[in-house]
Amino acid sequence: MATKHRSTSGSRNSSRSKSSSTALSSGKKKSGSRRKYSPSAASDVKREMHEFKQGKLKSGRSGKTVKNRKQAIAIGLSEARRKGKKVPQKTAA
Repeated sequence: MATKHRSTSGSRNSSRSKSSSTALSSGKKKSGSRRKYSPSAASDVKREMHEFKQGKLKSGRSGKTVKNRKQAIAIGLSEARRKGKKVPQKTAA
């Protein structure tokens, strides 16, 4: 009886480390639930899309009529950025 095997102690230690790591990760909240665009920035884009659908949205320097939906959204977002509203930074092209 003096020679007892301790094979179970190794598995106990590994289970402790797993539970402590899951406790740490489950304690944090995900930051993806926050708003990326402010509601007022959304209203700016909505206004630009309305002009685009009516065919009245003009491009900045040249003054040509905008015919691309993505370009209309980009114009609305850039105006929101100029006004200082919460909008993610423009990505490099």
